[in-house]
Amino acid sequence: MEGQDGHSPEASGHPHLHADIYDDDGVVRSSFLADVGAALAAHDTQALKRDVGSLHQSELGHLLEALSAEQRRTLVELLGSDFDFSALTEVDEAIRLEIVDSLPNEQIAQAVQQLDSDDAVYILEDLDEQDQDEILAQLPFTERIRLRRSLDYPEETAGRRMQTEFVAVPPFWTVGQTIDYMREDKNLPDRFSQIFVIDPTFKLLGALDLDQILRSKRAVKIEDVMHETRHAIPASMDQEEAAREFEQYDLLSAAVVDENDRLVGVLTIDDVVDVIQEEAEEDLLRMGGVGDEELSDTVLTASRSRVPWLLVNLFTAFLAASVIGLFDRTIEHIVALAVLMPIVAGMGGNAGSQTMTVTVRALATRNLDIYNAGRIIRREMGVGFLNGIIFAVLIGIVAGTWFQNANLGGIIAAAMVINMFVAALAGILIPLLLHRLGADPAVASAVFVTTVTDVVGFFAFLGLATWWFGLL
Repeated sequence: MEGQDGHSPEASGHPHLHADIYDDDGVVRSSFLADVGAALAAHDTQALKRDVGSLHQSELGHLLEALSAEQRRTLVELLGSDFDFSALTEVDEAIRLEIVDSLPNEQIAQAVQQLDSDDAVYILEDLDEQDQDEILAQLPFTERIRLRRSLDYPEETAGRRMQTEFVAVPPFWTVGQTIDYMREDKNLPDRFSQIFVIDPTFKLLGALDLDQILRSKRAVKIEDVMHETRHAIPASMDQEEAAREFEQYDLLSAAVVDENDRLVGVLTIDDVVDVIQEEAEEDLLRMGGVGDEELSDTVLTASRSRVPWLLVNLFTAFLAASVIGLFDRTIEHIVALAVLMPIVAGMGGNAGSQTMTVTVRALATRNLDIYNAGRIIRREMGVGFLNGIIFAVLIGIVAGTWFQNANLGGIIAAAMVINMFVAALAGILIPLLLHRLGADPAVASAVFVTTVTDVVGFFAFLGLATWWFGLL
């Protein structure tokens, strides 16, 4: 069987990290940045290779993010073939595109040949189709086909994340033949923990771990010691679903198969860790209404990503304002209401956001489903009511003392209980409803929850005051 090129030791192992480039807060030291900046300004290639050439890809990625755009371009130019392109997988997309766009396609083609397939795909997928075709055309046929196949899978699927470097053997080989093959073949991956078993059509039959090889006698056939691959990942599976498989079954690696159950790659734990981190960041950003914004984005790009949800918030703010407008006569008679009403709405908004955050995360991790939804809803109702009572007592005492009006303290206390209870309900029911309708609750929940708590908070407080003081 044929093995593909594998990981470089630095790309997949755990080499010594240059801890001295970081300060106590884990930030690249200013003294190190100054040394690199001086070398760049003087075009001192030897100093750069000495200071930068041996950095791990993640350290080089941090350095690139700390440098200016001009310094980054100079660094890549001076290091030439010594620049570790795998570091581009560690930086923001904007920085990666900025560096890649400044390089000729010929240089990129030479660089991706030295990378693991998953890293190469990570860099190529951000380029436009014409550049991709030009770069792939300069690669050896086998490598070009492997990368093209990965790029043909949709974004954020296992097929995009997989490595096409793996070791595969037929079931009729012996353990001795397999060991000899791994010792002699120069094209095997540098690092791997599993050997896959396939038939002549590359259909996946099973797998075995390296420790099974070491514990078996040379004459034993592979088919006698292999185990079924119970957790093979379809190449079309969403990367978040694949990460969940790794979490549930404590996997270190998993075979990736196409629609015909043929082995096309392998997904490893280091890739899955990246997926988990990216998905968590994506959910957090979406809940804030900023999409996939990155710190390296320009002012215009950042503004464009934030404007849509700010517009939605503007319309919902008008809705809350219209509720206040219904009680303008009440506010004219009791000015203290205008001072206190933001407290009710604000506390409700914060309470709703707490419940919403827990709910959205539970939906994302599938810890919240149809079987436990009722229990969780009842729990949140209880939490909302209890917290409402606690803060109603506090704000009631403060407001009554502040304005020397016990009735006003009682009204705001009652409104607080109502709004905190409704906030808890909205915080869980709105994400559940959006999820049921097929919408992303991380994106749309916040604006609706805030609207509900504002409207209910203002209406409860001002409505109770109007009724109590007879201002109808």
